[in-house]
Amino acid sequence: MSGLLGNIGLKESVAPFEFNGASGALCVLASGSRGNCSVLVVPSTPDTPRRVYLIDAGLSPRRTAKLLDERGIRPDEVDAIIYTHLDTDHCYVGSGAGWVKAIRPGYFRAKLMIHRGHMGRAERMGLLSAHTEPFDDACELAPNVSMYTEVLSHDSLGVACFRFVIDGKNGEVAHLGYATDCGRVTPGLIEHMRGVDTLAIESNYCPKLQQDSDRPVFLKKRIMGGSGHLSNQISADAVARMRVREHLVLLHLSQQCNTPELASEEHDHSGLTRTISTQHEATAWIPINAGSNEVDIVFPRVKSRQGALFGGQK
Repeated sequence: MSGLLGNIGLKESVAPFEFNGASGALCVLASGSRGNCSVLVVPSTPDTPRRVYLIDAGLSPRRTAKLLDERGIRPDEVDAIIYTHLDTDHCYVGSGAGWVKAIRPGYFRAKLMIHRGHMGRAERMGLLSAHTEPFDDACELAPNVSMYTEVLSHDSLGVACFRFVIDGKNGEVAHLGYATDCGRVTPGLIEHMRGVDTLAIESNYCPKLQQDSDRPVFLKKRIMGGSGHLSNQISADAVARMRVREHLVLLHLSQQCNTPELASEEHDHSGLTRTISTQHEATAWIPINAGSNEVDIVFPRVKSRQGALFGGQK
């Protein structure tokens, strides 16, 4: 399928999709201030079934289910929803704890995976249930999928940035980085993402458009003050330092203070295949191909998944 070959642009053919030898595939269903959700699919192996993970769930369960169905994925195939943080554009609540109510037989059956540092807020939002599972710096999502977390400053509680490591069929290892709402780029984030095969990272705003906008001063300071979002320039500098191997996905573009053209132009120097996500249209399937695996990075020890908060079983 051409959508899996890594073209810049939006939706192409969506279902069914083929991996074409890739270790995994990412589709950004929506990204922006009105709702963020991506889907990561890892193909089956002789020893493991296909895995499906949502990264953030800032869309309603109904809309998410519709977008997944268009891509050949049933709601009950989603293994886990992994939250970067719990702002409402990343964690939809609707008139109540919307995703807690959506986890039921015959519909979604996913775990709600929330960083341990966000559990207090999760409780206040009504997100704690038998399906809620805290995670720490490193955990095993499946026998062939591990997740490593770097927490950065974003508002009061911070944001979890992920590196997914996928063991392929023939011993190859693929790396996906995912970082949004980063606030500022730290040496820890650079090291955490160094040498990933595919990187999804926010490129939120153009500084000039931000300064010239009619947004209130306090909001501009929040966004640009180191605990909000990354500008196109800061994002591009980080990508260069991370030495991404193949594919770059730009997330969370401001509709008021950025354009796809400005974001892409700032990242031109990278030489990477680029996909620009939008708020209203899903991207094509983006391949996660295994690289040379010569990146020398020491991760925290992987922990098995802790089990649901209240002892429930999936």
